[in-house]
Amino acid sequence: MALHTLSRAVNVLLASAISILIYPKLPYFSMRVACLQQQVLPCKIEENLSTGLQMAGVALAEGARVLVFPELFLTGFCYEPARQSCQSAEDLPPYPSLDLFRALAEEHDCLIIGSIRSGSLNLGFCLDDGEMQLRPKIHIFGEEREHFVGGGSISPVDTRWGRIGLQICYDLRFPEVARSLALQGADFLVTLAQFPGIRRSQWRTLSMARAIENQMPHLACNWANGGGSLIIDARGEILAEAGSDQTAIVADIDLSDRDLFRMQIPCFDHRRPEIYGRWGD
Repeated sequence: MALHTLSRAVNVLLASAISILIYPKLPYFSMRVACLQQQVLPCKIEENLSTGLQMAGVALAEGARVLVFPELFLTGFCYEPARQSCQSAEDLPPYPSLDLFRALAEEHDCLIIGSIRSGSLNLGFCLDDGEMQLRPKIHIFGEEREHFVGGGSISPVDTRWGRIGLQICYDLRFPEVARSLALQGADFLVTLAQFPGIRRSQWRTLSMARAIENQMPHLACNWANGGGSLIIDARGEILAEAGSDQTAIVADIDLSDRDLFRMQIPCFDHRRPEIYGRWGD
């Protein structure tokens, strides 16, 4: 047992040293992250904004530096103009609906992730150090197809906290999205969703699978109506899991442990794309 513990400690130190060489700009290899499982009220923008800011305060008080909101957390899927509680349920550049969250990110030196509607796009965003980067939802589901179009490209978001592999809701069902992000160097995966409670077991299984098959941490943030938000490490172990209520879950993820796990089981080194063919077409 002592030899096993010593061996693991040496491996962790080795992985940390490798991480320093690979990720010299990251402020921490271990960081505290939060999934904010918010109750999202369709078209009730003022109420959602107030709730989101309150939940962010709770997560920050617990030391979280990466805050993840669910899909369309300010508006929900608001399709009927007569039901909107303000002039518009979508946002356009420079996205003034996020001004208070920009200020929050700068004041607390944290990363804030969520999604907003902009025209016909469901845009995931990362607010970091006064900058905003956007990534579109790729796959559009059900009634959404009458109001949204899918994005045309997949790439990680570079932040001070690492390269974020951002995907939105229905994208979780397509393993190609997460694998593409992983192959492009994403450090951890973030999924924003409004998965319904009736499919919660599928949500849980898919969220764990995306972490395990890509050997990277996964922050899977669902809305409170669906519940079951998860923070999963690169080994597929659940670090935190929400129930069905509005709540914030917090955990520490460790990129050096991810690197150690990839050294122990080097799946990416053993891939054989030359024989996979064009199965994805």
